[in-house]
Amino acid sequence: HGLIVQNPPTQFNMAGDDGGRNKNLGKNLMCRLKCMFSDSSAPESRLSLEDTQQWAHSLDRLLGSKYGLATFRTFLKLEYSDENIEFWLTCEDYKKLTSSHKMTARAKKIFEQFVKAESPKEINIDYHTREEIKRSVRKPTVQCFDEAQKIVYGLMERDSYPRFLRSEMYKSLLESLAEDAERG
Repeated sequence: HGLIVQNPPTQFNMAGDDGGRNKNLGKNLMCRLKCMFSDSSAPESRLSLEDTQQWAHSLDRLLGSKYGLATFRTFLKLEYSDENIEFWLTCEDYKKLTSSHKMTARAKKIFEQFVKAESPKEINIDYHTREEIKRSVRKPTVQCFDEAQKIVYGLMERDSYPRFLRSEMYKSLLESLAEDAERG
């Protein structure tokens, strides 16, 4: 994926505002996003204040924007809670598979990485859903992760997404884009 941010920037201060905001935060994030999508020089694919404001309307809008998705992933990595978005995106890719051989191999890999108890990026799902996936991975279908994906999406929508909207990262990005828009 071109959207994966390998090393989250360390200059992001996710702590509370101590009276003086890091003015460079939004600019730094804008630069990082522009570099990530440097091939996107067409005006319609550039990061805009309006688009960025739309992210606050719904998690779907945030995830539907390449810049929004990249920013949200960076935010979650900084919070050490990126397993949910990684699982959700992995499931989206999994649903596109057509080969049953590839589906079987990928389902096992997804199970080992995200679903199995004590897995490296274990997602927070209930025991029954975990057991159902364990059974369905033996003869996987396109839908075998749907229930877990719904649960994970709900967790992100109720927990991570509101935190993201309140974060210094998002506020600073909006401020920087607003300043740029004022300058023309």
